[in-house]
Amino acid sequence: MIPLRNLLLLVLLVLASQAMGQFGKNCELRQFKVNLINPGLEYEMALGVNTTLDIKAGLQVALDPLLPDVYEELAFFPAVAVQYRYYYNFEARQRNRRTIYGNSANYIAPAAAVFFPDTRTINNELVKGNFGYAGLVTGLQRSYNSGFNFSVDVGAAYHVGQFKGAIYPVANLSIGWIFNEKRWCVGR
Repeated sequence: MIPLRNLLLLVLLVLASQAMGQFGKNCELRQFKVNLINPGLEYEMALGVNTTLDIKAGLQVALDPLLPDVYEELAFFPAVAVQYRYYYNFEARQRNRRTIYGNSANYIAPAAAVFFPDTRTINNELVKGNFGYAGLVTGLQRSYNSGFNFSVDVGAAYHVGQFKGAIYPVANLSIGWIFNEKRWCVGR
């Protein structure tokens, strides 16, 4: 009979090897990026074989849900955005001898963002307060050995704030450079 301590050690070793096996398969371990289109910083870290957590902070183009016609104009607002990305075509890209460096693949992701606009005037009324959204997007990301990186995603999200909540489209474009990375991916 195996002593409980040895059994516990064996279970911990198996779990650790499984956890370590999650990294190094496809996703980059971590990468810091600068975004030029929506000026700000972005951090993406691997959570599993094909999943990452992507966090952005900076100025972001957005619809203003307080406007009578939401689609009338876009504005830059300070924002924090988060996506839990599932990359679904790493293997297909590798089979076709395409690079997966920098998480170059297509993804789907639950997405959320909080916007922190300054006080503004809408319909001759002074308005202030934060708003945000939560929804689902699909997109693609491509990175190159030079560090150049871009991603684009589209979807729909439920917007909330000091207005009646509603579902609006969401589109994000990021063009910039990876300025710090921890590579841990196969199939370059």
